[in-house]
Amino acid sequence: MDKKLHIDLQRVPKHVAIIMDGNGRWAKGKGMSRVFGHRNALTAVRESVKAASQINIEAITLYAFSTENWNRPKLEVDALMRLLINSLKKELPDFQKNGVKVNAIGDIESLPKKAQNVLNDVIFQTKANTEITLSFALSYGSREEIVNAIKKISKKVVNKELDLEKIDENTINNHLYTFNLPNVDLMIRTSGEQRISNFLLWQMAYAELYFTDILWPDFRQEHFYDAVIEYQNRERRFGKTSEQLTE
Repeated sequence: MDKKLHIDLQRVPKHVAIIMDGNGRWAKGKGMSRVFGHRNALTAVRESVKAASQINIEAITLYAFSTENWNRPKLEVDALMRLLINSLKKELPDFQKNGVKVNAIGDIESLPKKAQNVLNDVIFQTKANTEITLSFALSYGSREEIVNAIKKISKKVVNKELDLEKIDENTINNHLYTFNLPNVDLMIRTSGEQRISNFLLWQMAYAELYFTDILWPDFRQEHFYDAVIEYQNRERRFGKTSEQLTE
């Protein structure tokens, strides 16, 4: 059964965020190291981006490396940085072929210089692509993002570049890493964990949350479509009543 046929293309989420969880457990189940799990997660990334593109989703954001992940063993962190570099280089031709615009959010300057250079090069080379925006959240923490936004706004107020009374939601949005992205409509988390884990807290204010027991390396297009179908089966009220929506 082609699950894509059950999706209403007029009601797809504009922005899907994914917490890619379960690489370590997947590897452990096979008697391998956590790094083995990270390496085998790339297929799930490709499948998710392809699935999103085929149903005209505008943006997909992957939680690739959090600010807390720096606390992991150095061997694993170094392996993740090498994997990031090699994967970006390897996937660039497909990004160009499929019209994928690469973006990054987070404290990018904290990444190793080589990772920064490769990332910035891929972002530059894909900046004209228009099929879908693929954002990697790297050295990302939502609380830190919001704190930084508040600091930037406060500085503008102090310097009389911004009127305190004119600060609104749009002001906050424009000072976040995601200023050029729509708010998140659907958040997917794999591996059975049911937490947001400091990911896009502001942007997910009205997002539908979808949790699946599937470990990230096993995640495929059909699983992505399952999440979208579930999203479309929910009633999104945005504070209103069901009666108001039907009216």
